[in-house]
Amino acid sequence: MHMFHKLATFLVILGAANIGLVSWLHIDLIGMFGLLSPTINVLVGVSGLYMLLTTYTTLLKKVA
Repeated sequence: MHMFHKLATFLVILGAANIGLVSWLHIDLIGMFGLLSPTINVLVGVSGLYMLLTTYTTLLKKVA
């Protein structure tokens, strides 16, 4: 599970950097992968949801 968390963190950072570069400089890092772009975008989205849920559940455990 630890490796999956590291991969999810990397994909979330990659997605955030991509959004920043697209909005500021019109450079699409993920778009450079061609046909793999939609798959990578889905993985970034799923990783974001995973990170959100793990962070939320960790915070709930600390409060309780």
